[in-house]
Amino acid sequence: MPGQRSITETERRARTQLGDIPLRREQMAAVANIHRAAAIVRHHLENSVLRSSDLTWTAFVVLWVVWIWEEPETRHVAEEAGISKGTLTGVARTLESRGLLARTGHPTDGRLVLLRLTPEGEEFMRRVFPEVNAEEAFVTTPLTDEECRTLADGLRRVVLQVERHGEARRRALLDGARPAPRRSGRRPSRD
Repeated sequence: MPGQRSITETERRARTQLGDIPLRREQMAAVANIHRAAAIVRHHLENSVLRSSDLTWTAFVVLWVVWIWEEPETRHVAEEAGISKGTLTGVARTLESRGLLARTGHPTDGRLVLLRLTPEGEEFMRRVFPEVNAEEAFVTTPLTDEECRTLADGLRRVVLQVERHGEARRRALLDGARPAPRRSGRRPSRD
């Protein structure tokens, strides 16, 4: 990506900056590369396949989750997509205005909202997902099928570790306290 530092430069600078700080460097490199790979693949997909559809990666992931789960509750879509419920509301409104998604009330709990693809949304996913998959194949070209399976398995185990043990680890790190609320990064307002 133009204007970006190469992965090799970044790794060299990290080694220099971290010097003799006692760290688990292999684990640090693994997690850093998870982030790097996710960001660069997302950027590639947004600027190739999804650009012609005028979709962000987040919007595509929301469509994917709804497509796979058929009529999930909004809270489950937000969780699966890795976004807040507030972000999902905006994305869902956009997708609804484009005729790809429909929101309906839950049949037994009026407080809950369900999402489903419209027929246009179904057609869109059947048309665009193979294009996305072709780019998934492109970005993994340097890997053999076996290496892809090994990578996918390793990442799956990372996900399962956090799913199974992450909450207990968070509680232990916080001495049982609840995490502080997230902040937007804005300064507190003066009253």
